[in-house]
Amino acid sequence: MKSLGIRFGGWSEIGFTGNVDDPRGGKNGAVTFNDGANEFNLHQAYGFIEHELDIQGDSWDIGFRADLLYGTDARFSSATNFDTNVLDTDKRRQLVFPQAYVDIYMPIGNGVVAKIGHFYTIIGYEVVPAPDNFFFSHAYAMQYGEPFTHTGAMLSYAIDDNIVITGGVVTGWDANFKQPANFLGGVTYTTDDERTSLAASLITGDVETNGLNNDHNRTMYSIVLNHDLTDNLHYVLQHDMGIEEKTSLAHSAKWYGLNQYLLYDILHNLGAGLRMEWFRDEDGTRVNGVGDHFIGVTGGLNYTPISWLTIRPEIRYDRSVNNQTFNDGKDDDQILLSISGIFRF
Repeated sequence: MKSLGIRFGGWSEIGFTGNVDDPRGGKNGAVTFNDGANEFNLHQAYGFIEHELDIQGDSWDIGFRADLLYGTDARFSSATNFDTNVLDTDKRRQLVFPQAYVDIYMPIGNGVVAKIGHFYTIIGYEVVPAPDNFFFSHAYAMQYGEPFTHTGAMLSYAIDDNIVITGGVVTGWDANFKQPANFLGGVTYTTDDERTSLAASLITGDVETNGLNNDHNRTMYSIVLNHDLTDNLHYVLQHDMGIEEKTSLAHSAKWYGLNQYLLYDILHNLGAGLRMEWFRDEDGTRVNGVGDHFIGVTGGLNYTPISWLTIRPEIRYDRSVNNQTFNDGKDDDQILLSISGIFRF
């Protein structure tokens, strides 16, 4: 397989989330992914096979990638019309196929890359694969305000060494088929010294949700700024905003938020991070049916003692401004003490 340029890989993630309140319902309020209070979970058993594109030459090239995810994280990134029909008898632990696509490199101009199939979104900062996030838990914006996957075709083109544009047609949010076509695109600018980058992405088009038979528009954008303050200190700023023309509540909806990350490389294998976030579900259509402001502050470490193991302890404080969202609807805030281990293979 190596001679063919084909690579296999994956990881397993096991985590524990401790809730100081010990809610009877066993849920950590509006927090998802690590939503189980005071319990261990197999969050991700993840495998992939891929053939990476060669985009440096002057000839056409074809690559591919296919991913498989099993565990308690899978249900948050399942695609309708396919994943929900695969081993869905246990609603907490599902088997999903978040990616299965083909890449084509076309030596036109500076090089055009086409991606066709089912793939992760380009929107936002945090992602589903555990090793690609600093924190064990996820921000509200990623959990409630953004799509996870798309099915369709995308084209990417590097205008020069600094600017890359991407655009294509996909079947809406987290759906394989039977959804109207949406536009998904973005532009990324990176400075010459690669210390700063700015990425803006947008998805817009009609959707069918919540039993509504007629199509209605949903549009959202995300802006992510990355900046290296020093060689060891990194800052990330993210802003999301989404609007939906119609909901099951018979009115339009709007949601938006702001996330900030400060990440520090203490050693080559040890990092410390701080995440501060605010998410506004203005019309109560994204989180729990009630309009609210959600505030979260998370501090944690990222330690890789050996190449195949990463340990991520964290402490997280959540607060809902208008309602009692946590501790089975009794409190407006909570504290979570969590840790996860990622075992690569």
